[in-house]
Amino acid sequence: MGRVIAVANQKGGVGKTTTCVNLAASLAATQRKVLLIDLDPQGNATMASGVDKYQVDATAYDLLVEETPFEQVVVTDTTGGYHLVAANGDVTAAEIKLMEVFAREVRLRNALAAVRDNYDFIFIDCPPALNLLTINAMTAADSVLVPMQCEYFALEGLTALMDTISKLTAVVNADLKIEGLLRTMFDPRNRLANEVSQQLKKHFGDKVYRTVIPRNVRLAEAPSHGRPAMYYDKYSSGAKAYLALAGEIIRRDELAREQA
Repeated sequence: MGRVIAVANQKGGVGKTTTCVNLAASLAATQRKVLLIDLDPQGNATMASGVDKYQVDATAYDLLVEETPFEQVVVTDTTGGYHLVAANGDVTAAEIKLMEVFAREVRLRNALAAVRDNYDFIFIDCPPALNLLTINAMTAADSVLVPMQCEYFALEGLTALMDTISKLTAVVNADLKIEGLLRTMFDPRNRLANEVSQQLKKHFGDKVYRTVIPRNVRLAEAPSHGRPAMYYDKYSSGAKAYLALAGEIIRRDELAREQA
């Protein structure tokens, strides 16, 4: 059965979409079957996958609100080699429409139930806010991957996110757990970044990925070309870091299966 991982942080600009796109591409390059679900109305993950968000026939809105069959929504041709459920401005309306429907928190989980077995990994790019879209993602997910910058305010945001996750486990998804904490946009020359990094490791232990994503111009440029970094500049430090992260996630996954 495919693992469903929500990539979330209530603080914006921490590298959620960059992580979703590049991690999905890196895992797809290892012959894993990967699905990326874009739940952010900005549609950045969609555009970064080489898919024009203004031209798609169906989006996450259709999947969640209209209950359009998954095979009519999924885009199978992306520059990263993974499948995609796209997003654009229509997804903003999903937030409002979901208020009116029955069992609104489990729409995504129900939509994925029939196709989970078709994928090894399913990533959900969450919007930078706690709304019904994020709650749908958390309800559908097995775990939450948290990208974060190593700065003072990031720790405050992390505390709020952990509180949110604990509340959600009590109400909508008792099995939800933290997949891991990913340090993004990391500059080892910055003393504060190193201090925050040490605090994270002290408090969360092996939940903090060994892989660190550096500040990298190529990572920032790649989305404007509609490509993951490994297909834009495979020798860049950003592309190499996400390949390393994919390897770390695969090793963790295999270890967990052995212990199960």
